[in-house]
Amino acid sequence: MKLIFVNEKLGVSRAILFRGWLKGLLSLCLVGTTIPVAYYIFQEHTSESPTFSDLASDIDLQKRLLEQADRIGFLQQKSNNEINALTERLGALQARLSRLDSLGLRITELANLDDGEFDFNEKLPVGGPSFSFSDSSLSSLISNDYRTADKAISDLTIQLEDREHQLLLLKDFLDQRETFNNAEVFGQPLEYSWVASRFGNRPDPFTGKNSFHSGIDLTTGKAGAEIKTIASGVVTWAGPRSGYGLMVEVNHGNGFVTRYAHSEKLLVAIGDVVTKSQKIAHVGSTGRSTGPHVHFEVYKNGRIVDPAAYLSNTIR
Repeated sequence: MKLIFVNEKLGVSRAILFRGWLKGLLSLCLVGTTIPVAYYIFQEHTSESPTFSDLASDIDLQKRLLEQADRIGFLQQKSNNEINALTERLGALQARLSRLDSLGLRITELANLDDGEFDFNEKLPVGGPSFSFSDSSLSSLISNDYRTADKAISDLTIQLEDREHQLLLLKDFLDQRETFNNAEVFGQPLEYSWVASRFGNRPDPFTGKNSFHSGIDLTTGKAGAEIKTIASGVVTWAGPRSGYGLMVEVNHGNGFVTRYAHSEKLLVAIGDVVTKSQKIAHVGSTGRSTGPHVHFEVYKNGRIVDPAAYLSNTIR
């Protein structure tokens, strides 16, 4: 084995000849140096130039990350829209509850009812859940907000059902009371009137002899005033009758009958169904009468009774 050295300046070369063990030692050194260098060059090459497979994996990972980000954004926007819709629904339910409470309170006041069963003064639940999208994972946030909104809506729904139930009961109560009031024989057949002659014995206005007066005479001092029935019922007489002049008779049921006599004009006919305080005639002086007034009679179970017990206290 020969190793040649060249001097560029002098243009002279020199050769060294290796024999025997020196040749083997030099060969071993050269091989030991080449292997590490080759390994280093291979590592540098592979680290700086990734394979096609590595590049494909990176691209796939980035694509999946972008898809996840888009999905999270979509879910967040969807949850925002749905929670906003729930919030609007809560507001509408609260407004509806407020109107029902106001209506119920007004009805109880107009009907002169005490609080008791129909208590619409209870403090209303106002406000609502506050939705925030910070410091929480998306899934747990949506779950918590939905539970809060669902509970608020459920509570309001229960309160609305309670108010509606109370209003239905109140309506039934008022309907029954109205029916009772209409059927109840009690009222005023002639407004702003006074008593001209009471029920019972009295001197007869035509003969002066003592006689029985079967009703109460009410007057305003002039003809034409409206005569009203004191309870609902059916007209069983409407026309002239001896001694009564033009008379209206109303059967109220439960054994009660009322009569309104001496009218100048009748507004109903036999068979008509009348309601409480309905106009049935005008005051006159027909029949056995000395002046314009209404002769008012009440019969209970076929027997004549004092009408004073069935008149409201507006009589003067």
